[in-house]
Amino acid sequence: MAEAITEARQAQYIELIQELMICPNGQEPEVLDAQPDLIDAGFVQTLVQVSSMMAHENNPDGARFLIYIARELAKQLGLYPEKPNDDQ
Repeated sequence: MAEAITEARQAQYIELIQELMICPNGQEPEVLDAQPDLIDAGFVQTLVQVSSMMAHENNPDGARFLIYIARELAKQLGLYPEKPNDDQ
């Protein structure tokens, strides 16, 4: 299903994550919009991996931030569609 992520691509993902971590609050969309070619399933996967590392390194705020971004991007990319609420 998913193609292998090259080392160069992985490095680009990490660089973009670092930019997200240091950008002023609220400017994340601009940071992401500046590199639309990097916004894909591989980037979402890398966000989750980095957030997991942060959680293990006692950085829960950073981990939560990256998981939030990963969730939002996954929704936008249609990686997991919203489930309709059946109990209405």
